[in-house]
Amino acid sequence: MKDEGSNAKLTLSPEGIGIGILARGGEERARGETGEGGGGVIQFNSIQFNCFGSDLDFAPAPPSAGRLSPTTAAAEAMPARVAAEIAALPEPRGPMRRLCGDLARRIRLLAPLLQQLQGALPLADALGAARDLLRAVHDGSKIYQAMRGDGLLDRFASVNRQIQLALDALPYHTFDMPEEVQEQVALVHSQFKRAATRTDPPDVQLSKDISSALADKTFDPLVFTRISEKLQLQTMADIKKESVALHEMVISSGGEPDGCVEEMSSLLKKLKDCVITEKAPTPETLTARSASIKHTSPIIPDEFRCPISLELMQDPVIVSSGQTYERSCIQKWLDSGHKTCPKTQQPLSHTSLTPNFVLKSLIAQWCEANGIELPKNKANSRDRKSAKSSDYDHAGLVSLMTRLRGGNQYEQRAAAGEIRLLAKRNVNNRICIAEAGAIPLLVNLLSSSDPRTQEHAVTALLNLSIHENNKASIVASHAIPKIVEVLKTGSMEARENAAATLFSLSVVDENKVTIGGAGAIPPLINLLCDGSPRGKKDAATAIFNLCIYQGNKIRVVKAGIVIHLMNFLVDPTGGMTDEALTLLAILAGNPEARAVIAQSDPIPPLVEVIKTGSPRNRENAAAILWSLCCADVEQTRAAKAAGAEDALKELLESGTDRAKRKSSSILELMRQAEEA
Repeated sequence: MKDEGSNAKLTLSPEGIGIGILARGGEERARGETGEGGGGVIQFNSIQFNCFGSDLDFAPAPPSAGRLSPTTAAAEAMPARVAAEIAALPEPRGPMRRLCGDLARRIRLLAPLLQQLQGALPLADALGAARDLLRAVHDGSKIYQAMRGDGLLDRFASVNRQIQLALDALPYHTFDMPEEVQEQVALVHSQFKRAATRTDPPDVQLSKDISSALADKTFDPLVFTRISEKLQLQTMADIKKESVALHEMVISSGGEPDGCVEEMSSLLKKLKDCVITEKAPTPETLTARSASIKHTSPIIPDEFRCPISLELMQDPVIVSSGQTYERSCIQKWLDSGHKTCPKTQQPLSHTSLTPNFVLKSLIAQWCEANGIELPKNKANSRDRKSAKSSDYDHAGLVSLMTRLRGGNQYEQRAAAGEIRLLAKRNVNNRICIAEAGAIPLLVNLLSSSDPRTQEHAVTALLNLSIHENNKASIVASHAIPKIVEVLKTGSMEARENAAATLFSLSVVDENKVTIGGAGAIPPLINLLCDGSPRGKKDAATAIFNLCIYQGNKIRVVKAGIVIHLMNFLVDPTGGMTDEALTLLAILAGNPEARAVIAQSDPIPPLVEVIKTGSPRNRENAAAILWSLCCADVEQTRAAKAAGAEDALKELLESGTDRAKRKSSSILELMRQAEEA
């Protein structure tokens, strides 16, 4: 989960599902969402033609007998049109510029082949995925790409793989093209194949520089100069565009990107100071700046001023046009009956006000650096109290519910995304959103055909479920079967958050029975096996909680979980050893589960963990071994033969209290087996 509850541990506490603190400066990781149209916020337009450094050009291939059968002109141009859109993108910038340039260059070199193709071929779909990725990187936050770029690296590899597979299935060698063009296409084909499997090493120096820049009292001008150059944030225009990209990422993703918005905002502020002064801030310059405040007032950056009052914003909010205003000013504008954006005169599709947490964090940092105390907004405080300290007033919630209930697909997606963000913010938001009737509407959206809407809906329910009273409302709305369906068929993010939601709901004992009976266990095991690292841990957490109910232990064993857990145990490189041991420990107390474990040759890996594992893993391994030895003397003899006796004696001296008890009992069983 991640987002909202991704760092759930194997615990019965509902707090374990990750309560994000949005006030730090924003919401979740982009996870590659920025630029994908996730929240319908970011739009893209083709700009000037640029081949990204390629010095090769090809004229369109002439018509020939070898060309595929003709069809409509629009369909015939489809792959070539997508490639042209890619070529028209601006020159790549930032830490991903080399990957973007290489991808665009390879696609451009396919131009002669694309002229031979027609219709919505798999290659056209693959090129569309490449175009979307390049747009996302171009419009996304460069700081985020530098700090959390692993997901983007995976997407580049995935897109290259998708194009490679499309070319594999395309008999281009039979097309009527010149021999040199055939060779060119084959060469590019092989380049895509290599790019699909190659992992680019991270920029170690950039990572070190960013860590140094974020450290307290670290102001090395050379560090900030290197960061500014590598991220290509060297002018105020670059800084402003980066600020907008960071803000758009928060809104489109519906959350705080990997919990790093505060760090990104801080780095952006320091880079801005570096650009303004042509050097990084130093303790001396900060001291001089603070002293000068006594005599001169600092100039407020334009982006921090409300377009209506031209004063420093205290509580910035976003209207449907995407513009940001001071809450009290835009509220007065709306209360006066206006239905347009004051700055752009664009008609407002709704009057809901979304807090701009990223900008608020940047303003707070600017005020602190300039010795300015941001006054409290008394009027806003009164409004918050009257609305139970939620971030939306009654009219705003009503508007959200209306869009959830009867809006078009875009409106429903945007509304679900806003609720997802608000539900993460604080407990009062969760109460107000539930009281406004959002839960049944979100449950209905779990069946949406739009993947992003489905992700927003299940994650919003996850955040709402953090409040104990909302758990019953979610279950009463018949959400569990639909959450299970999302777990089976949704996107990876949706599956992760569906697993986390089931974990949250399973904190209530009776829900453990309901969830197990709804068929959740097989898809949870599938996620445990084929999910992302975060998804695997979410699945393990949910399965653990469900197995507290004895009936679910039988279900997970019949679903074949034991063999997968043993594989995790044998292969520690998968990073699931902790979870595997925890689940095996809770299952080993069940006779049927214990019998299946005993058939999986468990003794060697368990003994190895007892010898070399962490304290908690050694304890769980000893507990599993004790259960096996109590039930079967042959397992006791096998453990002794595998060298467990010395390891258990050492554990008896240095292990946890529980580990010591289990070790003592196993050693006694070994003594009895030897005497027998």
